[in-house]
Amino acid sequence: MGTSLTPEFWRLFAVLLVISMAVTFVLSAALDALALRAQRRHIRRRPTATRTTEASRRPVRPLVRH
Repeated sequence: MGTSLTPEFWRLFAVLLVISMAVTFVLSAALDALALRAQRRHIRRRPTATRTTEASRRPVRPLVRH
């Protein structure tokens, strides 16, 4: 006994599909924005002692006296 899928089913299916796609899109955009904000906040909070400066990259030359 096979049942045929009615036009009402297809309309409901299309509506639910569009709603689920919209929810997925909005949710992924929101989570992406939160992850980016957390990443930027983490970069800003790094201690300045770990950052290398121009002076620390230059080799130290010993003073030569003649």
